[in-house]
Amino acid sequence: MASSKTVAIPKEEYLRLKRHEQIDVELLKSLVRSLEDIKAGRVIRVR
Repeated sequence: MASSKTVAIPKEEYLRLKRHEQIDVELLKSLVRSLEDIKAGRVIRVR
């Protein structure tokens, strides 16, 4: 059984990591929507 460990980091670092986590979630949602648009044929070819 794995044991959990605690790590102390400065509050600023914690807040920065939380912001990055939110950005990553938004990016993934955007990519999923884009793939759904491509599958549904809702794309415009540009040059």
